[in-house]
Amino acid sequence: MPASLVMRTQEPHHSVFVTSRTEGNPYATGCRFTLNEKLYCYGVLQRGGELTVEDATCDPDWVDNDDMEHGMRFYIGYPLKWPDGTVFGTICVLDTRRNRRALLFREGLQEFARVIEADLELLIEIDRRITLESELQATLDQLEHRVASRTADLEEANAALRVLLSSVETSREEYDAKILRQIKGLVIPHLSKLHGRLTRDPAGRAYLELAEDNLKSITSDMSGQLTTVFEALTPTEQEIAQLIMRGQTTKDIARTLSREPSTIEFHRNNIRAKLGLKRSGQNLRSLLLSIQ
Repeated sequence: MPASLVMRTQEPHHSVFVTSRTEGNPYATGCRFTLNEKLYCYGVLQRGGELTVEDATCDPDWVDNDDMEHGMRFYIGYPLKWPDGTVFGTICVLDTRRNRRALLFREGLQEFARVIEADLELLIEIDRRITLESELQATLDQLEHRVASRTADLEEANAALRVLLSSVETSREEYDAKILRQIKGLVIPHLSKLHGRLTRDPAGRAYLELAEDNLKSITSDMSGQLTTVFEALTPTEQEIAQLIMRGQTTKDIARTLSREPSTIEFHRNNIRAKLGLKRSGQNLRSLLLSIQ
């Protein structure tokens, strides 16, 4: 065949997209025609299927077609379509004579048309993926921008929070120092004077010493662990626990609180149970002093 072509249709034009490198081929790539009823390929597109013209000189419909300018009186063509069914163009072969052998290869030409359409489908898929990748990249860029913006906001907020916490810590230290000065200046001196007046009152001295010890604990930043332990005890148990820490026995505590030793022992057992010392054999005073 002197001419084998893949034609590209972009109305109103019909142009040579790929052309064979055969001797006597008058159609160069890019050669363009205006679609009209005198073009073989126009007949293919109108039919939507195969067009075979064995000899245009004997066919009144094609005797004066535009390709007769090059003496192309023999033609076989098939449409080429995009995956969505729209027209891409045509694939065709042309000859200056009636080519009976070419008629035997029409199925092969038609199969080749299907191969080209498969390639067109692949091109669409590649384009779709490129578009999706572009959209994905744009989304990633937006997310990165948002993350960077949020990170900057968080860093700014953290800086402000650090300044605020530093200010709060400074204020707390100043407040603690003020309370400490007031206790030492306004409370401790009076407690010292009470010692001389309670020489004959053991219970009163015990309560006074408890008050002094508690003030010392407050002013020396009593550990949070002991505070947590005392929160689990009743007020009476807290009182007894503090006397135990001072080294007083059950009888001493009973005299101090004007209670029966059995009552004090009952509370001691409750304290041991709450601290997990029941049947452990561990010394209660030692535990309390260890977490002070």
